Amino acid sequence: MEQICFCPVKGVIDIISKKWALLIVNSLGNFGVQRFKDLQSRLKGISPKSLSDTLSRLSEEGLVSRESFNEIPPRVEYRLTDAGLEFREAILPLIRWAAQRDGWDADRCPSCGHDHNKEGCYCSNIPTRRQ
Repeated sequence: MEQICFCPVKGVIDIISKKWALLIVNSLGNFGVQRFKDLQSRLKGISPKSLSDTLSRLSEEGLVSRESFNEIPPRVEYRLTDAGLEFREAILPLIRWAAQRDGWDADRCPSCGHDHNKEGCYCSNIPTRRQ
């Protein structure tokens, strides 16, 4: 078996282990540029503080960009950076593997039933593992 150093993945694990990080990356990947209130409405159950903290962390990591507009009322938009898009593509096989491992239909969200072939899923329901 090939031996691989796992040191580079430690930083990635720090990012993806945050409760909302993958869901935010998924939402921005599925729906493109969004405002804070858009993300909050799509990610049911996230508090404004959790959303703000996670967006800040993703921004620090270079995965999300934040653009402020000099308008009244203030407008701020979030989007995935090129690195964020690459990150999203890199984690898709892991997500597919997890779905297959747990017996979920890869074409449908187990929580909300969205057809992944027609639209991205944006629910924040985390299903329990099938027994």
